[in-house]
Amino acid sequence: MAWYVLRRLAISLLVLIGISAVVYFLLHFVQGSPGRSVLGQRASPEAVAAFNSEHGFDRPIVEQYLGYVNQLVHGDLGYSYQLNQSVATLLQQNLGRSAMLSLAALVLALVIAVPLGIWQAVKRNSIVDHAATAASYTLYATPQFLLGLVLIALFSQAIPIFPSQASQSPSPWVIFTDPKAMALPVITIALTSVAVFSRYQRTATLDQLGQDYIKVARAKGLPERLVLTRHLLRNSCQPLITVVGLSVPALLAGNLIAETVFNYSGLGLLFLNSLQREDYPVLLAYTLIGGTLTVFGNFVADVALAITDPRIELSA
Repeated sequence: MAWYVLRRLAISLLVLIGISAVVYFLLHFVQGSPGRSVLGQRASPEAVAAFNSEHGFDRPIVEQYLGYVNQLVHGDLGYSYQLNQSVATLLQQNLGRSAMLSLAALVLALVIAVPLGIWQAVKRNSIVDHAATAASYTLYATPQFLLGLVLIALFSQAIPIFPSQASQSPSPWVIFTDPKAMALPVITIALTSVAVFSRYQRTATLDQLGQDYIKVARAKGLPERLVLTRHLLRNSCQPLITVVGLSVPALLAGNLIAETVFNYSGLGLLFLNSLQREDYPVLLAYTLIGGTLTVFGNFVADVALAITDPRIELSA
């Protein structure tokens, strides 16, 4: 198991290096002259050249990238000249709030999707199954910003239960300190994930229901509840582990939309504002975070699957 984990870690590290290189070079060619972007269009060519020279932007691109990698190794994510703050400070101010929002949405989605998927599989081809399937496809096809606006129209205006704007508290624990204000952002992100998770859970459960061990458990006269919880649940959730791991970066993208719609100060809103200001150091850091989360999610999913099914470790 230790060798399997070390090998996965090495592969993950190589992937992260590749991601950082691709993102850095792409943003370098998109942004053009950093000095012009920071100083503005009215700045003289001499001032722009002096700025680029002072900060090393006139060096060859490969040399700039190696310098950036050296900064990353030492924990330096760069400097936002637009906001006059280090990128690490900006991320520290917003990361906790976005992480709590994603975590709350993920937990809510799993709490709903796993029982729903199992229930649909057990009640296959029933009216309930068809209705849940139609609802899942509708949620999956609905743009998240539209879903957020619909929830605001329904539960903030038509039925004023929740506020239309998320809490403005700077605390990362705002999910717990002001749950009413955070309900709609969490539900908006969670509903999209429910649509995906429940479909995978239904398919995996249908596959397991036809296995011999389920037939043997039922033949022994075990109550259906015990058959589902003791025998079916663990095996049917294995495919969902991979999906959850891959959904981590999708939650980050969902945060961008939800934070914008509900005016919630987090990484998503920071990214959107940085995009409008052409603040490329922040955009680069945000993109690297997304790539890191993708790799980390795959790594955790691989390890979790190896723990639940040792055959995966032996065949890898």
